[in-house]
Order: sequence, then C-alpha cells, then structure tokens
Amino acid sequence: MSDPHKCKPEHVRVEAMAHDKRKPEILKAELVAESRLFKVESLHLKFSNGEERVYERMRGGNRGAVMVVPLFDAHTLLLVREYAAGTHSYELGFPKGLIDPGEDAFEAGNRELMEEAGFGARDLVPLKQVSLAPGYFSSRMDILLARDLYPEQRVGDEPEPLEVIPWPLNRIDELLARPDFTESRSISALLLASKWLAEQES
Repeated sequence: MSDPHKCKPEHVRVEAMAHDKRKPEILKAELVAESRLFKVESLHLKFSNGEERVYERMRGGNRGAVMVVPLFDAHTLLLVREYAAGTHSYELGFPKGLIDPGEDAFEAGNRELMEEAGFGARDLVPLKQVSLAPGYFSSRMDILLARDLYPEQRVGDEPEPLEVIPWPLNRIDELLARPDFTESRSISALLLASKWLAEQES
C-alpha cells in the first residue's frame, strides 16, 4: 500500500525551473552536539507546502576552503600525498585548505600551494565553486588552476612533510583508476582542469 504522505517527484523541464523557489522556513535551530572540530545543528523546517521536517547539518564557520590544481608545465600536474584520518590511509590529491581570516580564495590558494607543494603561482584561474554533501554541510570550496609556478616553500601545519608527485597530463585515466585517488573534490578538480585546458587548445 502506498504512503499517502509520501511526496511524488515533480517533473520540470530545465527551461522551466523556478529560480525563485521559496526556501523552507526555519522554525527552530539548536546545537545538539559539539566537538573540537565539528558542530551538529538540528533544524526544524516548514516547507512551502506545509510539510514540517527536522534535519541535521554540520554547522560551519563560513570561512570557505580552497583547492589548487598546480600546472607544473604544459604537460604535467603536481599532486600531493598526505594522510587522511577519515579513511586511515594515504591519499593522492591536490593542495587544499581553509581560507584564513582576511584572505580571499586566491591568497589562500597560493599560500596552501607554497605550504604543501613548495611552489607559488603567478597566475590563478578560478574553475568552479563546489560543495560537499550540501544536504549536511554548509561549507563551499573554490577550485583554482595554478599556472606559471615558481619555487617558494612556506611552513604549514602538516604533521609531516608531504610527498609532491609530478603527474603527466596524458596519464589522467591511470590516475582516475588508482585506489588512492578517491576524494570527490580532487576528482572534480582534475576533470574541471582537464576541461579548461582542452578549451584553451581548441
């Protein structure tokens, strides 16, 4: 027997999508759990059709984050390998980090590049701002392509030196197939950078 309270999907053409769709009203918001790094917030929501639900989300500090795809030369990207506590493994990815107070995404990207890969960039190209699990997290990340690199090392907050690995652009399929290249933001960054570079050649 079907549930009469279950909403059916609403089929809408792309051209007819409502850009001004009214967001749910937040009837109540409260902090339900907190650790040194994370805060969990409970939201009592009322939707435009009258339905009410309680959602939980990670409450962020709204600082934002940045990830940088370093183009070492016309044929080579730079990757870093670092420890990931969530999976208790070493992962390949791109330099990344939080945007510090007073920084914009470009300043933060260049700083993270210097701290994690030992290079600065004279040119940073914005590729896209992405979110991670927007149903639960409010944070966003700016993905940048770094070009015209020069050596410059700054001290970061990593507990151990990161391995910096040059990766040929003509071996991207091999990188995507690796079991230690799994972070969705790094995969997105790689595909966005590949698309941007292909457009420059056309």
